[in-house]
Amino acid sequence: MFTILRGYILRLYPTDKQKELINKTIGCTRFVYNHFLDEKINDYKTTGKSKSCFDQIKKLPTLCREYPWLSEVDSCSLRASLFNLDDAYTRFFSKQNEFPKFKNKDIGNSYKTNNIKNTYKNRNYESIKIDFQNKIITLPKLKGVRFRGYRNKTNFIGNIKSAVIRRVAGRYYVSVLVEEPLILPEFTPRSIVGLDLGIKDIIITSFNEKIENSLSSLEVKKRIKGLQKALSRCKSGSKNRYKIKLKIQRAYMKLKNIRKHLIHDVTNKIIKENDIIVMEDLNIKGMYQLHSIAKSLTNIPLAEIKRVLEYKCKWQNKKLLTINRFYPSSQVCSVCEYQNKEVKDLAIRSWECSKCGSLHDRDVNASVNIMFEGLKMYVNRL
Repeated sequence: MFTILRGYILRLYPTDKQKELINKTIGCTRFVYNHFLDEKINDYKTTGKSKSCFDQIKKLPTLCREYPWLSEVDSCSLRASLFNLDDAYTRFFSKQNEFPKFKNKDIGNSYKTNNIKNTYKNRNYESIKIDFQNKIITLPKLKGVRFRGYRNKTNFIGNIKSAVIRRVAGRYYVSVLVEEPLILPEFTPRSIVGLDLGIKDIIITSFNEKIENSLSSLEVKKRIKGLQKALSRCKSGSKNRYKIKLKIQRAYMKLKNIRKHLIHDVTNKIIKENDIIVMEDLNIKGMYQLHSIAKSLTNIPLAEIKRVLEYKCKWQNKKLLTINRFYPSSQVCSVCEYQNKEVKDLAIRSWECSKCGSLHDRDVNASVNIMFEGLKMYVNRL
């Protein structure tokens, strides 16, 4: 039996006092993060070294005495902000991210808290609890907060590890991280599919099924464009500017949810119907360097589709194979394996094989070749 970490997002409906405390906690964690980031930078300039995360955590009680309002919020959230800072430094030195930046009021309005477990007089206590029957989640300092989401769930099977409370466009959400047991089903390969990721059609399968990219023509984008024009005409610091900012944030949130729904809808269908999934190992960062297709790629979450397929295949014990990105899947005839190098030109969408006379749709032919190449890989591994 394996365990996985799964996140559940719930919409919160806090009272006015709870909203005030959430906003105060967000501000305090931002202050602690910026304070110790500044300390790290100054220490490195003077001594060539900076203090570790645990050394900085030891300084928190002194900082709370200097700024008494820090004691009003959840202490776990203050420590968690220092662990986030340490993680940002680790990512920087491993060349994953840029150097950590100071947090802004308008960006990253969230804080993390851990589930603290205690036992007293043979009774177990947890700082984070969820009551699905009454739709109430208990969080440190906030106590009981009403929520909405997961109507068919009665409880979480597993241990609650932590929670991230987030304020987005004037609304409040909590993301609960749960460690769940996972029983993998037996792998029995019955079907295989090849996937070719495109621009006009987001996915083309080897079964000649095309999933259209519905994100390219959305009314939400037109609305965002109009709101941004209105924002540029507003006076800085005015109430109207704040209202339009809120509308823009909600429009972007809607766009994000549409994209997320499309990704999960598509990936669930593919995994449910197939046991072996084959796709190309695309150089997505390199594709953004091509000016001819860079603008179109902003509407296509290629990297996210691949990431979601990877973890869903692990959860359901399916095989996801990636073939070499330099394999000429579009140029090779899927019937006789003749290679037509003229098809390198992306403007050619269909072509006829000069050897066997087969007429090919560029993308469908590529997906069939990807499927056969993946089948070879799977057979060679047996």
